[in-house]
Amino acid sequence: MGMLIQIAARNLVKARLRTLFLGSALTLVTALLILLLALSQGVTDTMIRSATTLASGHVNVAGWFKAKVGDSAPLVTQREKIRKIVEENTPGLDFVVDRGRGWGRVISDTSSLNAGLTGIDIDTEARLTETLQLAEESEYVEGGSAELHGKLEDMARPDGMLLFAAQAKRLEVRVGDVVTVTVELMSGARNTAEFTVVAIAKDLGMMSNWSVFVNSAGIRKLYALSDDVTGALEIHLEDHTKATEVMKHLTGVFEENGYEVMDHDPQAFFMKFETVQGEDWTGQKLDLTIWRDEVSYMSWLLLLIDAGAFLLMVILSLIIAVGITNSMMMSVRERTSEIGTLRAIGMSRSRVLLMFLTESLLLGLGSTLLGGLLGMGLAYGLNAAAIPVTSTAVRLILMSDTLHLVVTPGQLVLATLAFSIVASLAAFLPAFRASRLQPVKAIQHAS
Repeated sequence: MGMLIQIAARNLVKARLRTLFLGSALTLVTALLILLLALSQGVTDTMIRSATTLASGHVNVAGWFKAKVGDSAPLVTQREKIRKIVEENTPGLDFVVDRGRGWGRVISDTSSLNAGLTGIDIDTEARLTETLQLAEESEYVEGGSAELHGKLEDMARPDGMLLFAAQAKRLEVRVGDVVTVTVELMSGARNTAEFTVVAIAKDLGMMSNWSVFVNSAGIRKLYALSDDVTGALEIHLEDHTKATEVMKHLTGVFEENGYEVMDHDPQAFFMKFETVQGEDWTGQKLDLTIWRDEVSYMSWLLLLIDAGAFLLMVILSLIIAVGITNSMMMSVRERTSEIGTLRAIGMSRSRVLLMFLTESLLLGLGSTLLGGLLGMGLAYGLNAAAIPVTSTAVRLILMSDTLHLVVTPGQLVLATLAFSIVASLAAFLPAFRASRLQPVKAIQHAS
């Protein structure tokens, strides 16, 4: 085998121009694939971070309460007891926050919008305060300044509300302005309350378009709820990949403790109102979900990016296959006499076949590995540069105002192995033809 590798390496060096051309092409397409995979992973990571900051934990213990069959209130009673069960039975637990849930209309003097209402206790929201950044006035006021107004700490006010820049711009409000929130109670009556905008944060992609934060005491007062009622206990894990496993474990724990748990429905809570309303039961049922369920309405984005990466890989693989095949066919024609000589001195057909395949594999491995390292370097460089995303539409899709790429070792291994295998398969037909050459005719072939 060592002799075959040596012969293959010498042949690549001998045909240095062709090797350089094909190697460069393989290097560039591999780097391109790594960048696209890094973008896909970056969007996924940003989605996880945004989802588990704005709307969800890695695992959520939420629920529905029905005073009568036709109700559908996203509430959890006995929150302290349930929280204790969570804290004592969650493997790999990092921390837990509880948040109120609601849906209402936010009304300013000039406009209004429907939004999900999230009740928070700012003193327990370390991750939220680390992630949110105050928006410059110019982001929500035409001709505004670059100054930052408001403080996240003011969300401790019972009437405190935090908006995102796009929402503030639509409502035409600034920090200090008062808005009215109207909601529907379980009784069917409507209730209203006034909230003061104490902070306006930078947009965090699509999810920040319909998420409004209010003080937890304020949302309880708005819905006339007791202190032992919440919307969801959001569980954050040390390893988010264990979310499904932990959710199933907690489902069993709650059932053992006498709680009724709804069948798992992988949708955001606000998409379940009609379903719950149509079910024939009353009382409290818990509803356990993971972060991906709460952003299921955005799954099309990841599917689109992954489909784009797969399509690009197919196209690039075809380009590589055509290039390798043509190159090896030329190599076989140029080396027909050499092949005949090797066959005449005793090299078997299988060894000739293996020699050409080894040559293609060496070219593929070396070039794709170099391309993978180049792609990783470019991705790290682009991340370090923190390139701003100026297009609003692109920011909504990427869920970030800067380009965010994430490279993993698995991406490098995938790209290197995939394109190396493609290169080897593309060389099989020319190599097979070379192995079938008759020694006498091959020797007599004009070089």
